[in-house]
Amino acid sequence: MLSKFATMAGVTAHKISKHITFFINDIAGTPASAFPPGQPKPVLLLMPWLGSKPHAIAKYCEIYFRTGFDVLVVESEISQFLWPRWGLEYGGHVLELLESERFSQRPLLVHAFSIGGYTFCQVLIHVAKDTQRYQGLTNRIRGQIYDSLVIGSLEHMAVGLGKTMFPRLEGLVRRASLLYFRAFEHQTVDYFNTGINVFRNTPLMAPALFFFSENDALCDYQSLENVVDFWRNRGIIVESKKWKKSIHAGHLRTHPQEYLSTLENFVQSLNMVPLKAKM
Repeated sequence: MLSKFATMAGVTAHKISKHITFFINDIAGTPASAFPPGQPKPVLLLMPWLGSKPHAIAKYCEIYFRTGFDVLVVESEISQFLWPRWGLEYGGHVLELLESERFSQRPLLVHAFSIGGYTFCQVLIHVAKDTQRYQGLTNRIRGQIYDSLVIGSLEHMAVGLGKTMFPRLEGLVRRASLLYFRAFEHQTVDYFNTGINVFRNTPLMAPALFFFSENDALCDYQSLENVVDFWRNRGIIVESKKWKKSIHAGHLRTHPQEYLSTLENFVQSLNMVPLKAKM
């Protein structure tokens, strides 16, 4: 992905670790230059889907560059899902990074796709254990966007593994995954249930936006709508955009105008960037 931005004037890439890259946006003529000196520029925490290609991630980065954000890309590995203890460790590392001097004063917007939502949930598990300690961080998160969350039963998780990792062996991978989850229930399912509970009772009260579709085999849209209703009852401002038919983690490609207009209206409502910023 670094090579994609190497030729984009005004974007500087900093490789923080193997799967984490920070892109500083100094593109001339963008709203990034509209922030007063000394005012912290907002950072988008972008958490892509499993197997996402650099050019696909770049499309979302460019959208937020035009709006004035710097972008912190945090990618995930399948091992962090299959062995959740590793995912929890990774979530702790991401949390430390967000609390580090480089980011500790920066307003944050989260945009998580598919397994990226799982990874962000691992961050929230740490936060939920000591909400007072991390109150500064939760206050800095001004908005949260979830695109194509994998939510529902173990069956949905198993289907997700098959479709994303080995599409040609989808049925075999689904059956093998279910056997694996049952064989290592305490090391997998128990962790998943903890994560689901933390996400449902999230320590974040920032406005949220969900993108999803009814035909997504990886997402039980009714379970997702239950979460949306539960959050609204808790007092969280929640917006959602649902399609009858779309593509998992491909809503921007399938419904570009609706996606961008919904995203732009939501981001503008957060008052994180100049009003003239356009996606």
